[in-house]
Amino acid sequence: MKKNPFADIEKKWQDYWKNSKQYEVDLVNADNKLYVLVMFIYPSGDKLHIGHWYNYGPTDTWARFKKMQGFTVMEPIGYDAFGLPAENYAIKQGVHPAISTAKNINKIREQLKAIGAMYDWSKEINTSSPQYYKWTQWLFLQLYKNGLAYRKKAPVNWCPDCDTVLANEQVINGNCERCDHEVTKKDLVQWFFKITAYADRLLEDFNKIQWPAKTVTMQRNWIGRSEGTLIKFDIPQHSETLEVFTTRADTLFGATYMVLAPEHPLVDKITSEENRVGVINYKKHAKKVTEIERTSTEREKTGVFTGAYAVNPINQEKVPIWIADYVLIGYGAGAVMAVPAHDERDFEFAQKFNLEIRQVISVIGKTHKKLEQALTEYGMMINSDQFNGQDSKTGMKNVTNWLKEKNAGKSHIILKLRDWLISRQRYWGAPIPIVFCENCGEVPVNEEDLPVKLPEFVDFTGKGKSPLASNEEFINTACPKCAGPATREVDTMDTFVDSSWYFLRYINPKLDSEPWQIELANKWLPVDQYVGGAEHAVLHLLYARFITKVLYDLKYINFDEPFKRLIHQGIITNRGAKMSKSKHNVVNPDNFINKFGSDTFRMFMMFMGSYEDGGDWNDEGISGVFRFLNRIDRLIDDFSENPPNGDETLVFEEVEKKRHYTIKTVTQDLDRFQFNTAISRLMEFFNSIHKYRNSVDHSNQNKSGLATAIETLITLLAPFAPHLSEELWSKTGRNPSIFNQTWPEYDENKLKVKTVNMVVQVNGKLRGQLTVETGLEESKIIEEALQVEKVKKYTTDKRIIKSIVIPQKLVNFVTN
Repeated sequence: MKKNPFADIEKKWQDYWKNSKQYEVDLVNADNKLYVLVMFIYPSGDKLHIGHWYNYGPTDTWARFKKMQGFTVMEPIGYDAFGLPAENYAIKQGVHPAISTAKNINKIREQLKAIGAMYDWSKEINTSSPQYYKWTQWLFLQLYKNGLAYRKKAPVNWCPDCDTVLANEQVINGNCERCDHEVTKKDLVQWFFKITAYADRLLEDFNKIQWPAKTVTMQRNWIGRSEGTLIKFDIPQHSETLEVFTTRADTLFGATYMVLAPEHPLVDKITSEENRVGVINYKKHAKKVTEIERTSTEREKTGVFTGAYAVNPINQEKVPIWIADYVLIGYGAGAVMAVPAHDERDFEFAQKFNLEIRQVISVIGKTHKKLEQALTEYGMMINSDQFNGQDSKTGMKNVTNWLKEKNAGKSHIILKLRDWLISRQRYWGAPIPIVFCENCGEVPVNEEDLPVKLPEFVDFTGKGKSPLASNEEFINTACPKCAGPATREVDTMDTFVDSSWYFLRYINPKLDSEPWQIELANKWLPVDQYVGGAEHAVLHLLYARFITKVLYDLKYINFDEPFKRLIHQGIITNRGAKMSKSKHNVVNPDNFINKFGSDTFRMFMMFMGSYEDGGDWNDEGISGVFRFLNRIDRLIDDFSENPPNGDETLVFEEVEKKRHYTIKTVTQDLDRFQFNTAISRLMEFFNSIHKYRNSVDHSNQNKSGLATAIETLITLLAPFAPHLSEELWSKTGRNPSIFNQTWPEYDENKLKVKTVNMVVQVNGKLRGQLTVETGLEESKIIEEALQVEKVKKYTTDKRIIKSIVIPQKLVNFVTN
């Protein structure tokens, strides 16, 4: 392969875009706005890989297409620069995180520019800059002042060897990733955002946005709003009451045992002496198991009996109380009434520990002698005393009402969603703007004193307390209220706080007096098109929705959803695995850009397959895309050097029809992010022009028609290959930029199939008629003529000596 011939072209046009400020958007005076955004990059390493390219390149193609359709497009970019991976990277490199992060960003910025995207570099942001995190701290204070930020004790991952808290990402198979020591749980006071207060609105407002159904479902399930009944079970021998939530009060007569989460506060109180050792050991074991593992339906159920019994309020039966890790302390009351006949997890548990399985719901009107599996459907209540014969949904209401009358239960709603724990015991993050005063207690920092800057010198080796606690100068401060001695909060904020509002900061990235101009934000937001990975469905995307609703309620913005339309790009894997430095399977795009050029690499990424599906990396087809772009380049050179001489329309109708068809299909495909099929249509259109160019004498070619077709080809190609298209546009004598041109329109009438009636003769005598498409090849006309029923009668079993076709008039078969 020869040296990339497009290298000079790419630099030439990147310089032109930069010097002419082509993509700097005047937000104040812009009309017909379109805010296009990709999830910003996490510079924990020093290079982009092709997964990043797969997000950024195609999205820019869509944005360029929209610009040519007449929209004023804002397409900003920035860096999600705080966080644990960036801090760990710095520790491994033996440098300060600020130094390694800045170095990584510089390298990544150059790679981003090589994409040739329409990024408005005047609006670049960096979340680790005090200019940015000042406003992240401001955001914290707004939530704090409105009762949405609070502290409470919560369990965290704790490594006894490192003597530090670990994030979930730092726990590998139950052990510390740093020292491989067994990780335990420890209760610490942590900061939370009260996202649960917005659960109903987060569920209700999906009708305002165009998001993938799968993502909406994931958020609904994560929030997990459940309506049901809260039931009281007395534990008489210990004078305690156990509250249990259920969505199936109709199955209460089938509760044959109870299960508590190992962390439930009643466990230690009710456990008998003979069962205490087993319970203590089981609780230790449960601390090592992740929540994902605990809730897995495929994992074998484990548990231990406490020795205590509860009383079922509906029938006064004594039921044994067990603990098991498939019950989570954070969901409901951390306890379940186990109805093994009608719940799959309870059924598995009861089978393993030989506990009673009592059927109280009949799905098909009969009772099974022995259930082979749990019957989870609704049905008719049986073995339920006065409620027998009632259907489940009626029975749920009636059982709940009965419990209310007996003061043993009530209607209740619970959420799977928990409040957002934002405390992080690490250095590289935004400090939480709170101080602690002996006289005043917990005091927020005054807004005019923001930002609370990260101290430069701390111990962030990963051992001991929060790294900020190692800097006495940072810790010791004056109380904002009484000016007396106080100490600063030493936790930093979860980096998802940084990214929960960054789309607003792009409006005024350098503004120091406020986080954004409200009038301008209300004009440009919400984001019209957002593109990013589906892995953020219940983290970043949920948090951004929550923060947007808070800011709406506080009247800082006039919209309450951040992203109107969302597209998830697929994942590009390598040898079947997601690309990761730890797996050593990351593919560097620079090698391909140096060899084939940025446009080729962009188009190849889009041509690989469905954008939303992704796929496994395979570079075998990239040379084909490279040849395609070279062929277009040669076609334009040939057309410029050897223009047609005449103005006849010989056989040009097919090219014109293909032109309108290509405009229509490429437009539709681009709107739907279906890049691979759009590129296929472009290739077909090119082939149509190329065939016409080579098969017809130049003196007979339609000069104006061919010029229009070539102009359309370059225009449609522009979003896919922006550098080359600018060059081709220039070669045809036009002034830059092609992206200031109007996207071509198609004429539906041109796409209608034109037909003609032809007579069919055999040996000169009329034997039938045939309707064919105008311009159909002669061989095809002959094939279709031979299929006419009356013609078959005179040609079957006979040798056709000659076939005569007079275009658009007749076909004559000469037989012996």
